[in-house]
Amino acid sequence: MSGAVEFAAIAWRGRALQIEYQRIAPERTEAPLVVFLHEGLGSVAMWKDFPAQLCEAGGFRGLVFSRPGYGRSTPRDDDETWSIDFMHRQAHEVLPAFFGAIGLTGRPWLFGHSDGGSISLLYAARFPERVAGLVVLAPHIRVEDVTVANIEVARRAYLETDLPQRLGRYHDDPDSAFWGWNRIWLHPPFRQWNIEAELEPIRCPVLAMQGVDDEYGTLQQIRGIAARVPQTELLEIPDCGHSPHRDQPETAIVATVRFIQARSSP
Repeated sequence: MSGAVEFAAIAWRGRALQIEYQRIAPERTEAPLVVFLHEGLGSVAMWKDFPAQLCEAGGFRGLVFSRPGYGRSTPRDDDETWSIDFMHRQAHEVLPAFFGAIGLTGRPWLFGHSDGGSISLLYAARFPERVAGLVVLAPHIRVEDVTVANIEVARRAYLETDLPQRLGRYHDDPDSAFWGWNRIWLHPPFRQWNIEAELEPIRCPVLAMQGVDDEYGTLQQIRGIAARVPQTELLEIPDCGHSPHRDQPETAIVATVRFIQARSSP
């Protein structure tokens, strides 16, 4: 069902970048298109077969890609550090450039996990007319103590365990992926990062789901979205941590398929 991995060329921050992507069931030309935006350490490969399973269950088309610095996309330069607005830049600059490079038309659904969920929200707030809807899993809308504490745990694990080798299965340059994400989240000024007030322009339907046992954020993250975006539907999943698509994949698939199909034209 999934096509071969392809690469798109974009220009960003004065650099020529290659973006890794993969299409799912492109032959379903009339079906809703779901674009998958990965987490802070994710990539095309790290999604494994979940996007294909979701698209098969719903009869959707899919598009999976790795952001700059991840997977087989162009790594960060060794001296490149991300700024506090790095998710805004991904939403406002990288995503439009990538969509333009591959000739994407129409209004896709964005399916974002963690940082990818935050980027999806920021894109829909900046470009409300370009999005059919959002499904966000464990998104961040502000920085919480529990998030920072567990990202510090991840830093120690990267330095002291075989985590670099394990991440190397999913990234050509695991240092690029890990340190780009880890350093900005642990940068003290980033504690003030908050996008709650920026969500109000979102006009599309939103399904926000989160595990009750999420180790990287409290349920106030998705409840905060609903407080600002009244058309949001919440799903709080028991026995589930930060990754509903891995911890409770059937629940995530059923909820997403129902949500998208109910809001898509026949």
